[in-house]
Amino acid sequence: MEILRVEHLHKYYGGRGNVTKAVDDISFSVEKGEFLGVMGASGSGKTTLLNCISTIDTATSGSIFVGGQDVTQMRGKKLAAFRRSQLGFVFQDFNLLDTLTARENVALALTILRTPAREIDVRVQNVAAELGIAEVLEKYPYQLSGGQKQRVACARAIVTNPQMALADEPTGALDSKSARMLLHSLQTMVQVMEATILMVTHDAFTASYCDRILFIKDGRIFSELVKGEQSRKEFFARIIEVVTLLGGESADVL
Repeated sequence: MEILRVEHLHKYYGGRGNVTKAVDDISFSVEKGEFLGVMGASGSGKTTLLNCISTIDTATSGSIFVGGQDVTQMRGKKLAAFRRSQLGFVFQDFNLLDTLTARENVALALTILRTPAREIDVRVQNVAAELGIAEVLEKYPYQLSGGQKQRVACARAIVTNPQMALADEPTGALDSKSARMLLHSLQTMVQVMEATILMVTHDAFTASYCDRILFIKDGRIFSELVKGEQSRKEFFARIIEVVTLLGGESADVL
């Protein structure tokens, strides 16, 4: 089942002879339960692509279908409601509310959707158990480690059962041990909770956890890798090969 379909997407900035083609005719699709990575150097257009899919930015032309609905045609309240109910977000700097406990942070998305209180408790408890944060639910963000905060952020993104979770450099602010724990959590979200994730990263180790990777260069899809039956180690080696072809510095990906 297709969750996301991007067709001939363009995003241009500027004007009067000084146009930057941040996204230049990109098309691809994502199936339900897929963990898709998007890689590229700084300025390649990968974050602009994510921002268009997440409806944070508006495409210049082209279509973005999420669950069969074209988000490029939505405006105002309809777009806001769609974003709340159908998309989950995992940010690099967690974006947790300091005055709320971990439980309240996760529950907030459901509260906004006016989910019954009893159902909120059950759903928060279930997602916390899957992501290994049940024991920290009563703590405030300042009492949590970086890795715990990021897993709380993952729980918040997935608790509403969105069509898709979008992650922008989710391991960027984490040490290597916390990053590995988070990546296992993202895999759990996909394999156990049947989530669909689109993740932007510049880090080859992080990308090696994905099922498939799109490489973006100068606003276009440069290459695509599918993990298939390979081990993560083998997949990582292939990612490094493509990054080298892209002209990226090894320092950018390791």
